[in-house]
Amino acid sequence: MPRRSSSSNRWLQRQAGDPFVKQSRQQGYRSRAAYKLKDIDQRDRLLKAGARVLDLGASPGGWTQVACELVGPRGTVVALDVLKMPPIAGATFIEGDCRDPNIHAALDAALGGEPVDLVLSDMAPNISGIALKDGAALEDLVQMCLELAQRHLRPGGAMVVKLFEFAGTADLVRDIKRRFATVVRRKPAASRSESREFYVVAKGFGI
Repeated sequence: MPRRSSSSNRWLQRQAGDPFVKQSRQQGYRSRAAYKLKDIDQRDRLLKAGARVLDLGASPGGWTQVACELVGPRGTVVALDVLKMPPIAGATFIEGDCRDPNIHAALDAALGGEPVDLVLSDMAPNISGIALKDGAALEDLVQMCLELAQRHLRPGGAMVVKLFEFAGTADLVRDIKRRFATVVRRKPAASRSESREFYVVAKGFGI
């Protein structure tokens, strides 16, 4: 049997001691990331009963589970990812790349041609360690989220998107501010302190 690398061992040790990993297993969430969205929603009250939600980069489904719980049976949750994801009760899942015109058509059909109240994105670039490359990959993801918001988000709607601290991150935040009335940064308790990730909560689309 091949030996695990030291980095793999460190990851396993961190997972074993992570209270959010333990809690997610106990409560049936597919990932510890569920608690990031719960934390954000407790502060910003985004996921309301009956809301319509588009969850980008949804797999393995932690955020989708939380969204379905909070919008309830009268709400709509459409989840999208290039990776497969087992079904979640109350959600419609579309597998594919949202830059594909066929996926645009599938999204339109799943949403019934109606706008959404909230766009969620916990997507992250594949970090290479090369700052310029990683910053450019992050920018591509954020721009993709903004394009989908432009296409599907109702006037006055909201967006939550994951960002990382790179040289060009401030420019991305300014771009978001041009499209939304209010923009705040959030660092949920489940977001590890050593991570450069943070979340932007943007409200009042097009206002």
